[in-house]
Amino acid sequence: MSTSEHGEKVKLHIDPTERGWIRAAILVLVVFAISVTIAGFMLGIQVPTEEQRVDPRTIENELPWSDPGVREIVAGEKYDVYLLAKMWFFDPNTVPEPDATVEIPAGAEVTFYVTSVDVQHGFKIQGTNVNFMAVPGEVSKLTTVFNEPGSYDYICTEFCGTGHASMYGTVNITE
Repeated sequence: MSTSEHGEKVKLHIDPTERGWIRAAILVLVVFAISVTIAGFMLGIQVPTEEQRVDPRTIENELPWSDPGVREIVAGEKYDVYLLAKMWFFDPNTVPEPDATVEIPAGAEVTFYVTSVDVQHGFKIQGTNVNFMAVPGEVSKLTTVFNEPGSYDYICTEFCGTGHASMYGTVNITE
């Protein structure tokens, strides 16, 4: 209902097809909002955060990046993993081989810190919700828990040049 210039109530006419499209759009928005809520709170999906800014030209000379790898924060419970993405491998994997691994006990909380020294890379751990960008000048941070023992391969998900296919490694989760 709307009010005319004389103060009378006037019923607005909306075409039935247009009314249907308006209802469909509202329904899609409601379904989207519910999906985002479920993904964020019930499935534990999180957005990686920018931990800090760094200089990609000098980061390899600064701790902890001058010695990337696994840091045990709380024995058997909490670990930090520092990875440098470079053309065309992840460091600490100085040679990209399937047996170049990071080992962590099952059930431990693991925080990944990943940055790039050259171009944009991706970082995805297969079979998990860990998937984010490694951008020069930014340290990306994401925390996860591996409950199941086994080997989890990680790969670069952004094409970074001719050696892109060799950018992979493994996270070993032990019992």
